[in-house]
Amino acid sequence: MKLYMHPVSQTSRPIRLLIAEKGLNVEEEVVDLMTGAHHQEPFISLNPSRQVPVFEDGDLRMTECSAILKYLADKYDMPEYPKDLKKRARVNEIMDWFNTGFYRDWAYNMVYPQIFPHHKRPSEDGQKVAVEWGRDKAGFWLQVLNDHYLGKGNAFLAGDDITIADYLGAGFVACGELIRYDLSRFPNVRAWLERMKALPHWDEVSSVITGFGSSMKDQDFVA
Repeated sequence: MKLYMHPVSQTSRPIRLLIAEKGLNVEEEVVDLMTGAHHQEPFISLNPSRQVPVFEDGDLRMTECSAILKYLADKYDMPEYPKDLKKRARVNEIMDWFNTGFYRDWAYNMVYPQIFPHHKRPSEDGQKVAVEWGRDKAGFWLQVLNDHYLGKGNAFLAGDDITIADYLGAGFVACGELIRYDLSRFPNVRAWLERMKALPHWDEVSSVITGFGSSMKDQDFVA
């Protein structure tokens, strides 16, 4: 098995974390996003969408973080992806929730335009509107996460047991640390994220992302 990824990629982090926590034998190949390697051959032939991660297992190639997590969990019969139909449906729902409205506004409208030059809007006004829209919508999504998914006293998103939804969601939410987003208004989210960050391999998998954030410590952000 092989994972094409970059260590600052927020969609690579959940997969890398699951692989590390489960001790899976997966080869990693870095696709240098900073030099635009994802827009060049041979990577374009691997994924025409020009994004990481890409996962290969024999003749199977997958290009979506959520699907890769589900495949690995099924392949290795992990309890993190329950077999019970209703429990599995809940995990799927939460993963879809993160992948749609939350990640769009949180990452692509608020975080990424501020930290990645290729995501910056072409005009100052466009940048301001996008980032402020993302910030305002992010507050809404985080309130839903805090009150609905984590507001019933459960330790994790789908109950008291960790699932692959937690791996996906924690990786996404943690990218807010790059712009020093304050989660104090969302105590359930903050406590849950701390539980995920206590996993044995979190710091190892996130070390490059943490270093990237430290390199921007003097930069002002909208958050």
